[in-house]
Amino acid sequence: MKRQTLKSTKGFHLAVGNERSQSAVMVLHPGETEGGPDNRHRGSDQWMFVAAGEGVAIVNGHSYPLKTGVVMLIEAGDTHEIRATSEEPLKTVNIYVPPAYLDDETPLPNGKS
Repeated sequence: MKRQTLKSTKGFHLAVGNERSQSAVMVLHPGETEGGPDNRHRGSDQWMFVAAGEGVAIVNGHSYPLKTGVVMLIEAGDTHEIRATSEEPLKTVNIYVPPAYLDDETPLPNGKS
């Protein structure tokens, strides 16, 4: 069993994980973006839950609105960018199955630990 209190600090930060999955928190301030047209997790599905704020997810070239309470599945291989569009920070909790990152800045090439 693993347990951690999530912190809402600016940027992307890994939280609890194991060899099968991992979690992360992302906080984007108004106007900030994460990802881009070439950003993808080749071997991992990303479940994203919007805990606060508003934004837009651009997945495979299509825009989807984000607001508090939305859950989205970004499937392995989908290109994606997340943008904060409201006056308050966009805060998300993300689950990657299998793990997608070695650390806060290093993606795993195939979503494997």
